[in-house]
Amino acid sequence: MSNDEFRAALARLAAGVVLVTAHEPALTEDGPRGEDAGMTATSFTSVSLDPPLVLVSLRNGSRMDDLLAEQPLWGVSLLSENQRQIAGRFAMKGRISDRLLFEDIPWTRGEVCGAPLMEGALATLECRTEQRVEAGDHTLVIGRVLKAGLPGGDGAPLAYFRGRYRHLG
Repeated sequence: MSNDEFRAALARLAAGVVLVTAHEPALTEDGPRGEDAGMTATSFTSVSLDPPLVLVSLRNGSRMDDLLAEQPLWGVSLLSENQRQIAGRFAMKGRISDRLLFEDIPWTRGEVCGAPLMEGALATLECRTEQRVEAGDHTLVIGRVLKAGLPGGDGAPLAYFRGRYRHLG
């Protein structure tokens, strides 16, 4: 089987879209302030209710993979169909600095994880890494959910199917 055949087959699996975020602390107390980072993910799922666990798949060597290897606290915003622009912005390859990507998007800092959480998201989760599992060219990060919020009410989710963001309906 070729990579193209595998990709084409799995493109037919609809997935929810989330924004995974983390705050990289400053290296020293008197040094420059830390930075926020974010990435769009469609490989995200619930793992367990007791304890509450979720899983996200990160490409090995990506900024988020490197950051979550050092920073155990991170956030997840389950994006609504009205947040397609946010998903696209944080999915860009060769993009500008994350600081600029967050600049004009409404968000709040998570009380527990310290990461940006998107206002208007269907739900937000604040997580602590429990386990990292190497899996091919990705790392599966299993996180314990420390806090959940419902900032966006009862909107529709942003879905990804056949290589495009979609509305359910």
